[in-house]
Amino acid sequence: MEEDFWRHKTLAQMNQEEWEAVCDGCGQCCLHKLEDDESGQVFYTSVACKLLNVDSARCSDYSNRKKRVPDCLQLKPDDVENFNWLPSSCAYRLLADEESLPQWHPLVSGSPYTVSQAGYSVAGRVETEVGVKQEEMEDKIIYWVE
Repeated sequence: MEEDFWRHKTLAQMNQEEWEAVCDGCGQCCLHKLEDDESGQVFYTSVACKLLNVDSARCSDYSNRKKRVPDCLQLKPDDVENFNWLPSSCAYRLLADEESLPQWHPLVSGSPYTVSQAGYSVAGRVETEVGVKQEEMEDKIIYWVE
């Protein structure tokens, strides 16, 4: 993998290894979201996909996630214009908007731990969707995801 590839390549120019490396592993995209029908505003909940390991913020079956969770949204370079549902801290969204990666991003810091240290990881902060009823979701809205 080229050093600092994200600084001079667009998302569409990245190979698969580079594309995957852009993910900071925060797990925020795996949280259930609610959208206000009138404003279009997206609200994140503290409820994660059943495949997310809530202790590590990693998908427990990443390679088969689309088979096991059909409505899982797989990010692709062709969908850049639709990344507005991602948190503002998401590296894919930042790069799509031609912004720099934050200092805590593993590609910049050189450490996967800086995501948690900076407060962006969902690890240990959320619960899995198993057993959570749809009508409880509004009570699970969180405000620490931007």
